[in-house]
Amino acid sequence: MQRRLIQTEGLAQSVLEAGQGPLVLLIHGFPELAISWEAQIKALAEAGYRVVAPDMRGYGQTVSPARTEDFSILHLVGDMVDLVRALGETECVVIGHDWGAPVAWHSALMRPDIFRAVAGLSVPFQPRTPNGPPIKAMKALTAKAGLGDLYIVAFQHPGAHGDFDMDPEAALRKCFWAYDGATPAQDRSTGFLPISVPLLQTISDRATLPPWMSAEHFAQYVAAFTAGGFKRPFDWYRNLDRNWELAAFLQGKTIDQPSLFIVGSDDPVRHYAGRHEKTLGTWLTNLKALVEIQGAGHWLQQERPGVINGLLIQFLADLRK
Repeated sequence: MQRRLIQTEGLAQSVLEAGQGPLVLLIHGFPELAISWEAQIKALAEAGYRVVAPDMRGYGQTVSPARTEDFSILHLVGDMVDLVRALGETECVVIGHDWGAPVAWHSALMRPDIFRAVAGLSVPFQPRTPNGPPIKAMKALTAKAGLGDLYIVAFQHPGAHGDFDMDPEAALRKCFWAYDGATPAQDRSTGFLPISVPLLQTISDRATLPPWMSAEHFAQYVAAFTAGGFKRPFDWYRNLDRNWELAAFLQGKTIDQPSLFIVGSDDPVRHYAGRHEKTLGTWLTNLKALVEIQGAGHWLQQERPGVINGLLIQFLADLRK
């Protein structure tokens, strides 16, 4: 596995790469990096694939813009299109986790000529609705249910990343712990916050590293986010309404390539995105499997690397039949 910087049309992307064969892109989420896929890079490369995992726009060693509006879904999908081209390839299989899953879904949705199959971990495909921008809808739903604020709504505030920047080590430790399957259920975050209370203040100071996270691995996250900050990763969330406006041309469009969705039974994201699992078969017309991993939380590829490797290798092998 090697790291290199690839200059694409949009930006200089830092990637981890290994193996030879059909191209597979692995897209990380928040607050992660390409290193979250290390186990999959190794396993898929050994299985006969060329595997590339970028530090996404706004993360790690990728050289990124500063403007909030430069982190729309069109920019993120465009980065993946540019990366495939810069790698000298014409098509690939795209796999995403957390925020990387919507990028993977939309890559397949917008460019089926390039992304011939797609898999998403933890976050199901969420089709565009004609009812208006999502942030207003999220506020209305949580208010009606008496649930306070969804953290996604709280992240819209221009200074919301400040608590994360003040102590990146504590912020990352709390995030990994609060969304991990090994953390006691009563200590996991639901994603819903009391009004005006930041996410990190709702997570116990007793938070420890999950059992799968070594001190050395964690130190790489801390170093990256200490250097780069959290403003740009938060800007992905701050483009949700803009994404809705930009994606009108996708209204009603389905993903027709072979697809796979994997979710942990104890993933807190299911509290607010789980309803979309029920309609996946409508929007993913060639859905090969929806797999629920018992006892797993949100960080699937790191919590259960062996299981995820097996599922992905089988999915990829079936594409070759």
